[in-house]
Amino acid sequence: MLGLTGASGAPYAARVLRALVEAGAAIGVVSSRAGRQVIALECYGDREMDPGGALERFVADNGSPEVRVYAESDYAAPYASGSARTDAVIVCPCSMASVGSLAAGIESNLIHRAAAVQLKEGRRLVVVPRETPLSEIHLENLLRLRRAGAAVVPAMPAFYGLPESIADMVDFVASRVLAAAGVDLALIPSWGSR
Repeated sequence: MLGLTGASGAPYAARVLRALVEAGAAIGVVSSRAGRQVIALECYGDREMDPGGALERFVADNGSPEVRVYAESDYAAPYASGSARTDAVIVCPCSMASVGSLAAGIESNLIHRAAAVQLKEGRRLVVVPRETPLSEIHLENLLRLRRAGAAVVPAMPAFYGLPESIADMVDFVASRVLAAAGVDLALIPSWGSR
């Protein structure tokens, strides 16, 4: 499952979604209302775009007809129960509000519930926080998630691969997210292969 929350970073989620489709994964997408607003702005440059329409367009542009979209209040979705085997839940981007909710065990939507299920079942949870600067509270919440078993993959592009475009920097972060989720798909050359 790919969950999108209200932090900046929708282009990272778009690349992760395209890569998951390339890898042949069964994918469910859930977005918070704030996440849909971020999609409208960052992917389509339109602050006035209908948030629901933004998510539909996002999935159409980056997914495939097999990608299933779930409402953030849909607790009948398979991700809401540990009895449904979910290989990984990726929350990208992950707002600090969501980080705080997850760290406190608060399940106010399907994204939070799916993440909590992954933690309680000992399965893969990848959170991609995008905030700067980080307060002590943010750092403590991220540490708490890490200690609970989540992979914390901050949206921090690297420059040692000599990126030539923003897309190259997005690929770097998306590649790290996919690796943490257990998806074997190289979006960037491995270190030493250039």
